[in-house]
Amino acid sequence: MQVSKAIIVAIMTAALAPAQSYRQRENSLAASVLPPVLRNIGLDQKLNAQIPLSLTFRDEAGNELPLSTYFTSRPVVLALVYYQCPMLCTQVLNGLVTSLRGMTLESGRDFEVVVVSIDPTETPQLAVRKKAEYLRRYAKGSDGWHFLTGAEPQIKALAQTVGFRYAYDPKTGQYAHASAIMVATPSGRLSHYFYGIEYAPRDLRLGLVEASENKIGSPVDEILLYCYHYDPNTGKYTAIVMNMVRLAGVTTLLILLPLLIWLWRADVGGPRHAVPGRAARVR
Repeated sequence: MQVSKAIIVAIMTAALAPAQSYRQRENSLAASVLPPVLRNIGLDQKLNAQIPLSLTFRDEAGNELPLSTYFTSRPVVLALVYYQCPMLCTQVLNGLVTSLRGMTLESGRDFEVVVVSIDPTETPQLAVRKKAEYLRRYAKGSDGWHFLTGAEPQIKALAQTVGFRYAYDPKTGQYAHASAIMVATPSGRLSHYFYGIEYAPRDLRLGLVEASENKIGSPVDEILLYCYHYDPNTGKYTAIVMNMVRLAGVTTLLILLPLLIWLWRADVGGPRHAVPGRAARVR
């Protein structure tokens, strides 16, 4: 039996080794084919990392303020972009505002939006124009939106903390970077990453509710958080089947219990009819 097991292990190892070496060669080839500027671009999740709130950035009026200004009592949606980006950053912000418009939570009341430029040459004047554009699209109020610019050391420190790896390409005069938004708790700890350029309103809402420790949202959100779990690998909320089954069972019981109690009371307290044969014997 031990010899058979050894043979099976040897066969599996031999079968898997070519596949593993193939993947390694494929990854190595992809790295060599990519332009140098793109090889170190990406997003490393650093869940629960503390954002350095002492870092200072310029607001739209040019005032130097620490990040702690925007992290108070509400969760924060954080986006790292640059305002003169010809394509990807615009798509990220478009996706963000579309998602926020699709939920009942409101900026300034339930959460803050902090957008930080990764380009140290950009100015508050650019930030003002970008903010006006997205407030017009949001159309639900102007509170809680902040478009910041800053010096390179502060930008790099923030990007490194959140795992946002980007690079400047001098040939094109543009920045290469990942596309994503992040959610942080009111104290500045990273709680969720959402990838791509489209963000499901349900997922972003649940991320904000979870980051606020259920201080915002509704009882329905608490039920959804019981049935759905945030998957860091996909940046989405996925259903927890067993929790959904348990919730369905409890709901069914709560619906049927009043009916069962009513039927029991009706049976106990209802009129009792005499049996004719027994009544005749008593006489």
